[in-house]
Amino acid sequence: MPVATTRHDQPPVGTLIQRARQNVGAGARRDQERPLRVIVADDSYLIREALRELLTGVPEVDLVATFADGNALLAAVDREPPDVVIVDIRMPPSGDDEGIRVARRLRETHPDIGVVVLSQYAGPDYALALLEDGAEGRGYLLKERVSDRAELVAAIEVVAQAGTTIDPTLVRGLLAADQRRHASPLNELSPRELEVLEQIAQGRSNASIAESLVLTKRAVEKYVGTIFQKFALEDDKVISRRVTAALLYLAEAQRPSS
Repeated sequence: MPVATTRHDQPPVGTLIQRARQNVGAGARRDQERPLRVIVADDSYLIREALRELLTGVPEVDLVATFADGNALLAAVDREPPDVVIVDIRMPPSGDDEGIRVARRLRETHPDIGVVVLSQYAGPDYALALLEDGAEGRGYLLKERVSDRAELVAAIEVVAQAGTTIDPTLVRGLLAADQRRHASPLNELSPRELEVLEQIAQGRSNASIAESLVLTKRAVEKYVGTIFQKFALEDDKVISRRVTAALLYLAEAQRPSS
């Protein structure tokens, strides 16, 4: 498997894949007989109210609390853990990458809680940072998606089931960047395989990919198998090859242009 060297403040692909080996596949499915309990933290009152309005009345979701900073959210989680938290990328107390810090803290203290990070930044740096300690149960959405109820609810459900979802705008940008890199293994993929990989990076199942791309499920399975083969991903029950492919995809986009 090719190993890409990322910027100095990012680990190489090998490190990301090793962490995926250690962390992926441990999440148990949650009780689907009840709504998913969700807590929101964002320092913008307007965003909090927009999320409240979007999620109120959605039968799959129970929005139990909203907060303006990371400390208040973590305290609430310790009192009564939810299924999913939605956090702003930048909010008090750090004001910088607080959403990433919250996600890392919860990975240690409450590994079964899914995290959806909201951001206005379409660059890959924050998304990579979010996935560094494991991709399962993590989502990264641009704030412009907040107005799309179906997409937000889908992201909540994906991370609640230990899946991974990345904003499609970010993924499309990474695709465009990768097509300009001559040494990338992504150049070995056909246009249709790249489309399938884009869907994988969004956390979609084979059935969902088939519906989205108007393909049969069997055809999607063949494309996924070819992607794994071209990325030299072995069949290992301990490792999620889907998440590894997504991590490799994201990390390759960090490589400097030749």
